[in-house]
Amino acid sequence: MTPHKRTRCSLTISTADGEFLAHYSEQGLCGLEFPSGTRRPGVSGRQSKISPQLKLWHRLAREALEHALAGQPPADLPPLDLSIGTPFQQSVWRALRRIPRGQGRSYAEVARAIGRPKAVRAVGGACGANPVPVLVPCHRVLAAGQRLGGFSGDLNWKRRLLGREGVRFSE
Repeated sequence: MTPHKRTRCSLTISTADGEFLAHYSEQGLCGLEFPSGTRRPGVSGRQSKISPQLKLWHRLAREALEHALAGQPPADLPPLDLSIGTPFQQSVWRALRRIPRGQGRSYAEVARAIGRPKAVRAVGGACGANPVPVLVPCHRVLAAGQRLGGFSGDLNWKRRLLGREGVRFSE
């Protein structure tokens, strides 16, 4: 995932699963990167001092991510800035947020949910472009027959997240 072009600050979130990198714009959390195995600085961006608002957003993002990684529903989310997406992608990302924890949906079901039943492949593309994976749960979208399909974080992450939520899938 490439940071949002309007990212003003990037902060790390240390978890038992590794160090995620959260990107923030003026409007909210605009990106979340999976651990890469390489150490990153704790703070980067154009702003040297972190505002109280950004501290709050980051605390909310950290708590939500910790809950989600534990297979639990996240508490409050920070504001999400998903403006980098096209209107179609944003409609898919809204639909993903409505998939209940512990359940999966097929790409076709998501396409029908947004009123575009023939846009199955485009739904897959929008899932892959999701700038805030885990918190916008694209991992809950499965291929036909409850197969894993793809995942931007890699299939091991998808298996792990689905397993923690108790979602059944086939390899």
